[in-house]
Amino acid sequence: MREMVEKWIEEGVKHCENAKFEEGVKCFNKALEKEPNHTTGLHNRARALSRIGQLEAALADFEKLTELFPTHASFIGDYAVALHLNDKNELALFHFEKALQLEPTNPYRYSSRAFFKDRTGDLEGAIADYEKAVELDPEDAIALNNKGLVEEKLGYKDKAKQSFDRSNNLVGYDPSKTNPLPKTETKAPKSESTKPTNRWEVVKSVFTKEGFKDFAKFTKGLVSEKNG
Repeated sequence: MREMVEKWIEEGVKHCENAKFEEGVKCFNKALEKEPNHTTGLHNRARALSRIGQLEAALADFEKLTELFPTHASFIGDYAVALHLNDKNELALFHFEKALQLEPTNPYRYSSRAFFKDRTGDLEGAIADYEKAVELDPEDAIALNNKGLVEEKLGYKDKAKQSFDRSNNLVGYDPSKTNPLPKTETKAPKSESTKPTNRWEVVKSVFTKEGFKDFAKFTKGLVSEKNG
């Protein structure tokens, strides 16, 4: 039985990697019928359910994970994102902060809360969190890039330029030698080692950092759909 459960979960993950989230959910359902508390099954089903808009069901899985693992910062952080995307912002903030308390020296936790603060209108708070992330990891091009975007929203042009310049230097982007940002994505960089040639590729490049890459995959589509 255990072998069959693992096979269903592996199959579900493959479906999700190919953006076939509904098929993935079906596989996870089969596995979780046999092992209701299977950690990998619950986590992947929660994410897959989020990607097909079944946020209430996703929240139930995330909540169960946090009950099973009350000190697992990643599960708590993902739960916070799902709560936010379901407009439960007060509870989302509680869990973003709980994840941060569990990993107070992890810059990704500050970047995650900054993402939330930016989207809920606390722009100064978002900048403060991004600054803390950079303090903990001076080579965090993601935090620098996103801090610049928030600073632009607030009209802090000089500060935004400084943030973008530092981010650009870290990823090897020289705006004086490139074309403007295209209106829509055309194609990905040829390889991860290729230096960015426009602002879009800078964004793609910084989102390859460990941790935030996974976070970006989880929120891809959801963020734009909620704002659109």
